Amino acid sequence: MKPVLRVENLRKEFGGLVAVKDVSFEIFEGEFVGLIGPNGCGKSTTFNCISGLLNQTTGKVEIYGKDVSKMRPDQIHSLGMTRTFQHTRLWREMTVIENLLVPPRNQFAPSVIKSLLLPKSRKAEEERLQEAYNILEELEVPHMAENLANELSGGQSKLVDIGRSRMGSPKLLLLDEPVAGVAGPLAMKIFNNLRKTVDETGISILIIEHNMDFILRQGVDRIIVMNEGEVLMTGTPEEVKSNRAVIEAYLGSAGEEE
Repeated sequence: MKPVLRVENLRKEFGGLVAVKDVSFEIFEGEFVGLIGPNGCGKSTTFNCISGLLNQTTGKVEIYGKDVSKMRPDQIHSLGMTRTFQHTRLWREMTVIENLLVPPRNQFAPSVIKSLLLPKSRKAEEERLQEAYNILEELEVPHMAENLANELSGGQSKLVDIGRSRMGSPKLLLLDEPVAGVAGPLAMKIFNNLRKTVDETGISILIIEHNMDFILRQGVDRIIVMNEGEVLMTGTPEEVKSNRAVIEAYLGSAGEEE
């Protein structure tokens, strides 16, 4: 089985600082994988290199076998990969439903006039609108569809950001700490929804989480553990839980910043 995402010897240097040191891993279709590690271990930098926000120093990133190492973020997005950020980037002066309608790929015909006149374009727009409402229903926030994004709480913003990332049926979803700062019950709800999405759609999800104890309880298939810019281990939650090197990495890095 070919991987959806393949990262090979990824390295990122900032001057004399090596933030990511020859990281390699694979994500397969229909997998829900956690990427964890202490603050400052290079998780977000790895995400930024995969999604094209940063150019890696050396190494390769492939999505569905296609080398995306030199591609722009929009080109990578067009292949079916979507990502979120640790701090939500909703369009604050737009409504929730408008936020969800912006990201889908290939929305317009070659000209604006054709988009307005062709029945096919109108039908596609109606289907996108229905998809947006369906996603809000799954996230249990359909009542917020007409709220402005700047009216949402932190937890609600996280839900809408995840909903927005799912628009257009991405094949690969990268989520950067989607429950950071979110209260326990809502965080559990978000993870349960992600697990359900993977099981029902076959999408692949790679999720950054700092809290090891939390993610070990969330039903991910595998966990990739990073420490000091390197992959410390990859394994099931049970294997990670019992690995002394992982425990020492967390206890030894308390208080550091990412």
